[in-house]
Amino acid sequence: MTILLPVAGPDDVAAADVAGRAALPGGAPAGDAGPADAVARLDAVALRAMASVLDAGDPDVAPRHAWLVRRWRAELAAHGDPGPQPDGALHAACTDLGYPPAMVEFFAAAMAHLPELLRDEVPLQALLFPDGEIATALASYQDNTINTYLNGALAHLAATTARTRVEPLRVLELGGGVGGSTRAVLDGLGEAPVDYLFTDVSRFFLDLAATRFPGVRTALLDVTTDLAAHDGRHDLVVAANVLHNAVDVRATLAAVRGVLAPGGVLALVESTREHLPALVSMQFLMSARPGAAAAGSGDLRAGTDRIFLTERQWWAELAAAGLRPVAALPGGTDPLRALGQQLLVAT
Repeated sequence: MTILLPVAGPDDVAAADVAGRAALPGGAPAGDAGPADAVARLDAVALRAMASVLDAGDPDVAPRHAWLVRRWRAELAAHGDPGPQPDGALHAACTDLGYPPAMVEFFAAAMAHLPELLRDEVPLQALLFPDGEIATALASYQDNTINTYLNGALAHLAATTARTRVEPLRVLELGGGVGGSTRAVLDGLGEAPVDYLFTDVSRFFLDLAATRFPGVRTALLDVTTDLAAHDGRHDLVVAANVLHNAVDVRATLAAVRGVLAPGGVLALVESTREHLPALVSMQFLMSARPGAAAAGSGDLRAGTDRIFLTERQWWAELAAAGLRPVAALPGGTDPLRALGQQLLVAT
């Protein structure tokens, strides 16, 4: 693990790592060859899907998705077309990464519908929430190896933070979505008193949270436009897979700092490497609507067509916003780092 500033103490950070590993089936990543090999195999499947669309000629693309095609061309230039993939390659790689069948079906459906997705004839939400069900989204944000580990570590962090407070722990969750991280935090808190405010830009997710998590307050909130005006101070701010949506990530992090109580903790879950399968699936959600500013267009990502910041970039942006880095999990040479998602903790 990477420990940058022992605010809660290195023992607490090490214990969070242990808690994350304890949450994994068997305490270790799935797959005999290790996660890095499975990631490489899944990347190859995604590259072949990109190439299959581009090999047919210039695709018909809705203007807001043009950046994705530019990224496809850049990734193929960097990695090359891996050629035809063996039957079952997608299923095998996903299985080794701990993805349940719903996630395999989602990736397969997205890759099968790439031309329609590019033309905006099929919205990705129709594939991610088939018939309004959330099982596929939970498979992406909760029910897989890396998110199981991260949620285990996050639950421990929440419990540790609560033990330092006399009053009920004040929690603000940003972009809560289907509640994959919400469940982890509440499980970690157990019977500890808590004032939990769950926020999102979608009323659908707020209604879902009210049903799944009785006692949790909900509110509409856009991290890019509403956070600076948010009234309240919180001991723990949870932001899982949401802050990369910011137009200017440094300004958004400064707004996060503004809603933290003295000594408050930010638990940030983010992808810290570019995921090629996401470029043919989830990143269709990142295409800005006409007239809206694109994610990253006002910060260091401007002009790059990249969505995710590296760990080093996150630490620089956190520090520039007045937040002090505490730890990154998994860190160092941990094999789980190959999965490309981390829990970054700052205060």
